[in-house]
Amino acid sequence: MRLATIQWNNDEVAGIKAEKGLVLIDTINGVKNTAYKTDMMSLIQAQEIPTLTQWYNAGGKAELEEMEAVPYDQCVYAPLYRNPKRIFGIGLNYVDHAGDIGTAAPQGFPGSFFKMADTLIGPGDEIKTPALKEAQKTTAEAELGVILGKDCRDVPEENWQDAIVGYTTILDMTEESILKGNDYVKGNPRYLCIVKNFPTFFSFGPELVTPDEVPDVLQLEVQSVLNGQVYAKNTVSNMTHRPARLVSLHSSIQGWYAGDILSTGTPRAFHIQDGDVAECRICGPDGFEMAPLVNPVVDLKKHPEKQ
Repeated sequence: MRLATIQWNNDEVAGIKAEKGLVLIDTINGVKNTAYKTDMMSLIQAQEIPTLTQWYNAGGKAELEEMEAVPYDQCVYAPLYRNPKRIFGIGLNYVDHAGDIGTAAPQGFPGSFFKMADTLIGPGDEIKTPALKEAQKTTAEAELGVILGKDCRDVPEENWQDAIVGYTTILDMTEESILKGNDYVKGNPRYLCIVKNFPTFFSFGPELVTPDEVPDVLQLEVQSVLNGQVYAKNTVSNMTHRPARLVSLHSSIQGWYAGDILSTGTPRAFHIQDGDVAECRICGPDGFEMAPLVNPVVDLKKHPEKQ
């Protein structure tokens, strides 16, 4: 099952994707006399998405086609939800990407960092490269996102999927010039908190894909795409720290809250500039594809009126 959030009647509401369009949860409630939450975060926190998935796979998919839907050409996608308690990123998780900045991929523990919720944007929103004079090179990173489905701690690695509610596409931005050093500052990894947390530096959506649609997450291919051209790609099986370990390990450190987002690392970062279009694509065997995440880029040095 695939869910999305759209802007509708001055609100951001969740729905399930059908052939003819997005069927809003509110519509399902009206037809089925149910009382599911109607926004994505509330659905996740109430642990209602697994129940909806069971219904969907037991005949609900056909029922959706008989319900009123918002045609896809009328869907204006929003972020899947806003204000997660935590966004947790993993750096240098592919050996190839680690080589980009002249270091080895972390082996014992992953290279982890937090992002703030106010960095978050959705599909089609502008990525705004900073007006700060020291910010000379912003990069984007296409990543597989894992969405946590419940509050939990000490999740065994073999049971990691019990803790999640789905997957999504992510673009994670970095002000790399400050991280690596430029004419204004000397590069230092302690700057990671700064360079990851400019406004608009985290985009996710448009789909939440439930785990039953992804039989083997290790076979998924993540693609970094710049202006329609694939810049880099890699397969999840080539991660140094795979999703099972990431979910389990961090559950034993800080634990998880429902709606937390785990961004698992990128095949390679790519430089973005004013007028560019950044994109994350994720595909897999037998024609599997997630809806791509696409964001235009605006340089605030050139467009200060957009601050």
